[in-house]
Amino acid sequence: MYNINLIAVGRLKEEYLRSAFAEYSKRLQAFCNLKLIEIDECRLPDKPSEKEIHNALETEAKMIMKHAQGFIIPMCIEGRQMKSEMLSKKIEDIAVSGNSEISFIIGSSYGLAESVKRAAGLKLSMSEMTFPHQLARIMLMEQIYRAFMISAGKSYHK
Repeated sequence: MYNINLIAVGRLKEEYLRSAFAEYSKRLQAFCNLKLIEIDECRLPDKPSEKEIHNALETEAKMIMKHAQGFIIPMCIEGRQMKSEMLSKKIEDIAVSGNSEISFIIGSSYGLAESVKRAAGLKLSMSEMTFPHQLARIMLMEQIYRAFMISAGKSYHK
């Protein structure tokens, strides 16, 4: 069975988002062991300098990388966009290569440190559009679930 880690900076604040996350977690139980790791976001002033942002991202990166195991997939705007079928195939290929553990990483509103991106086996982007990080977490969960449904030959993805 797959081990999927979702490492996210920050916590889900809204009940409807927590409910959606719980629903996808429940659905994914048939396909993988899902582990959610929430990293505290570094607090920054209202108008942080580039140096303050850099330092915050590096601090978050250290916490992220303590938990990142297996094949590492950070979500970042410069990452590769792919169709759901391609993500499904990629997850299968990762397992076939002998790695049953995948760590998906969602950074803060300022993104991720370059050190996290360099550790990536694949940098993934959902879109060139910007989404709230809390919503991105739900979107990623849905895509992971969809990928497993595609692999299982189920009709959910259509």
